[in-house]
Amino acid sequence: MSTKKQPKTPTVKGPEDWFTGDVYFNAYYSGQQPSRARLNLVRFTPGAHTAWHKHAVGQTLHVTEGIGYVQSRGEGLIELHPGDTVYTPADEWHWHGATEGNFMCHLALWEAPVDGDEPETVWGAKLTADEYPSTT
Repeated sequence: MSTKKQPKTPTVKGPEDWFTGDVYFNAYYSGQQPSRARLNLVRFTPGAHTAWHKHAVGQTLHVTEGIGYVQSRGEGLIELHPGDTVYTPADEWHWHGATEGNFMCHLALWEAPVDGDEPETVWGAKLTADEYPSTT
């Protein structure tokens, strides 16, 4: 087996069930066994954010542009800036996205579970108006 350039993927709009606001992503890498790695570039417009969700094997985010937030259920809000990297452990409910007045882009890295029948990501409810930080 030799080194391969990954095929380019088109930018797609994030599903309304998973996001509030306009979110776009490119799926850069989806590893084939034995690799289970996944890598996406995710672009959030101002105020856009994910619904509550959790990953079977955890998730690492690396912010490339803008200002955003990440928060685990029951924990404090973390503000994110370019160059920041955060890790959310396996099965921890969390959300992330842009601040109200800024775009935010991040690389999202996660793994598929060893058990192919277990979902990589479980999506929950969208944030309530009280859960998303607002300056208005």
